[in-house]
Amino acid sequence: MKLTPKIYALIIIIAAVSRLAPHPPNFTVIGSMALFGGACFEGAAAAYLIPLAAMLLSDAVIGFHRGMPAVYLSFLLTTLLGRRLLGDRGAGKIAAVSFASAVLFYAITNFWVWAGSQLYPHTAQGLLMCYTAAIPFFGNTLAGTMIYSAVLFGAAAATDRLILSAA
Repeated sequence: MKLTPKIYALIIIIAAVSRLAPHPPNFTVIGSMALFGGACFEGAAAAYLIPLAAMLLSDAVIGFHRGMPAVYLSFLLTTLLGRRLLGDRGAGKIAAVSFASAVLFYAITNFWVWAGSQLYPHTAQGLLMCYTAAIPFFGNTLAGTMIYSAVLFGAAAATDRLILSAA
């Protein structure tokens, strides 16, 4: 899918604003946008930069935090997962990669919390405690990623069908 710079800017703004609107913790469009961008944007630079730009813009408003490197890394890796979807965007594959990206976010960000804070002992048991305490957030991450991915990829597929049928 070839998008114009204006569409890229619109996507950044919508994603950034979506983080500012009231929502359950971790139920945002950013992860799905990273996945979608990786799978659909022809240019790799845009695929990687758009989710990061949206995060940076919204973090400038919400506030910068110590977990940003882990969050940003997880979205870069999610974009990489999306790049693996290029040319093969079937519903089953999208669902599987959406699930994998939510697990990736959960694993990276909670490892970061465990390793970079004194909230949990730096032992295997402490790591398990950290991951266990984060399960409710994982549910929101998973639901948000699955729902927003279905919306983004579904809207793209519907648009493609409309364009093809009009031609």
